[in-house]
Amino acid sequence: MEPVLILILMAAIVVVFLVASTVRIVPQARRYNVERFGRFRRTLQPGLNFVLPVADRINTKLDVREQVYSSEPKPVITEDNLVVNIDTVLYYQVTDPRAAAYEVADYLQAIDQLTVTTLRNVIGSMDLEGTLTSREVINAQLRAVLDDATGKWGIRVNRVEIKAIDPPHTIKEAMEKQMRAERDKRAAILHAEGERQAKILTAEGTKQKDILEAQGAQQAMILRADGEAKAVERVFQAVHRNNADPKILAYKYLETLPHLAKSDNNTFWVIPGELTEAVRTVTGAFGDRSAMGLPDHARAEDTTGGTDSLDAAAAVDEATKQAAAAVNDAKAEAEAASTPTVPSRGLTSGD
Repeated sequence: MEPVLILILMAAIVVVFLVASTVRIVPQARRYNVERFGRFRRTLQPGLNFVLPVADRINTKLDVREQVYSSEPKPVITEDNLVVNIDTVLYYQVTDPRAAAYEVADYLQAIDQLTVTTLRNVIGSMDLEGTLTSREVINAQLRAVLDDATGKWGIRVNRVEIKAIDPPHTIKEAMEKQMRAERDKRAAILHAEGERQAKILTAEGTKQKDILEAQGAQQAMILRADGEAKAVERVFQAVHRNNADPKILAYKYLETLPHLAKSDNNTFWVIPGELTEAVRTVTGAFGDRSAMGLPDHARAEDTTGGTDSLDAAAAVDEATKQAAAAVNDAKAEAEAASTPTVPSRGLTSGD
């Protein structure tokens, strides 16, 4: 009985082994390459799979999810003979498990070396400034080359990014000095622009002030001239309305002459040529007629004429006062026009 039990036990063990060798469970996002007697047979998909025991074996197990590979910094020489260290980040995905296992021995190493050679070719045609400012161009060229080369390896390169570009220490110091100089330059330009704008605004304010003052002075002069013109017109009308004779006019003419020298704006004044004629007229008018031997009827006529002349003189005096009042009103209006008006501060009647 004992040999029979041993045989049954051995048979059970063999059956369990065969069953375990036959059944293969593949996880999700995994692919298994199966070889039969050393030759590629098929790729197992996720789930429950059956293989021939002893004849079939699992050669490679691949992950078909997108993978990230970060390379070490590699020295690259630019067009202006500067050595920069560049490290890249690669995003790839296995699309053909058979090609990834049998077309290339180590696809990661192959991709890394291909990335380095492509970087040296691309950056070797750029200077340092172009390298630092053309990352998108470099990424696009790297992706095009890697995608074309890795297609036959069953690898799809989704994205290539340059993680860092490290120039030499001396170049970093020079770049920092250049950036500092550019900032100082922009600050000086902005300061100069501010000063220029301030001077322009100040000049415009001064210009507007001068214009307003000139306009105020012009309005004052116009008002003064209008007042004086009205005064002269009133005097003229009064004289002609009262029919003043030349003797009264000559007397007023001489009476007005001293006022010409009292004006603050006059530094000199001119005596008209008619002064002698006016003096002769006044002398003839107010001289002693009895001494001149005039007859009595002439004196009576002169007395009558003198009364008319006195009425005319009174009219002229009244017209002169009205003219002076008109001039004073015109001056007051001119001063009010030239004086700046202070805006009210919102005071109420109860304040």
